[in-house]
Amino acid sequence: MRFHTRKWVKPEDLNPNGTLFGGKLLAWIDEELALYSIIQLENSRVVTKYMSEINFRSSAKQGDIIEIGIDVVKFGNTSLTLKCEARNMMTRETIITIDSITMVSLGEDGKPKPHGKTQIEYVSDRLK
Repeated sequence: MRFHTRKWVKPEDLNPNGTLFGGKLLAWIDEELALYSIIQLENSRVVTKYMSEINFRSSAKQGDIIEIGIDVVKFGNTSLTLKCEARNMMTRETIITIDSITMVSLGEDGKPKPHGKTQIEYVSDRLK
């Protein structure tokens, strides 16, 4: 799993139990998935179509640092299927896993648009 970003758990990210609010973590994950897909598919019109079961395995508290990892599962004609893991860098525990997330590339008309990609591309390779 390639880990792409880190988030710092701040007071506004906590639930009434004093731990990281799951909805906040899912928002961070959805944003990271969108950014990753936009870069991979070279299209700023990308939407989340599907998320499989979300498995919460542990939590985090204020001051913890969360790391979000993404792997590509497969390239579809108009979609990109990913999996994701978020882990607590302070405790080394996995917080959440999502086995399948489908991101869809859209055209200007808002309908699915073929992206023509078949493998992961790295930005550094595009700049050569």
